[in-house]
Amino acid sequence: MIESNMTVQNASGLHARPASEFIALANKFKESNITVTHGGKEVNGKSILHLLTLGVGPGSEITVKVEGGAEEDVLSELIRFLKELKD
Repeated sequence: MIESNMTVQNASGLHARPASEFIALANKFKESNITVTHGGKEVNGKSILHLLTLGVGPGSEITVKVEGGAEEDVLSELIRFLKELKD
């Protein structure tokens, strides 16, 4: 398992549209378990409902964890997506 911490930079955080895009990307990695942590709560990174319950707003610190599959490549792609996220 590997993980990375990051601050969500876009002005809207992970609201419905970017969260659904994140989920679509995460679900491409069938062999990987992906979790997202914010505010002491850890959720399945492949579930839109779970991700939205985190309430990730702009400037929020999150942790993305990947287990299984090509962990480094998967984590790198997910973090790149989050860093390039536009409103």
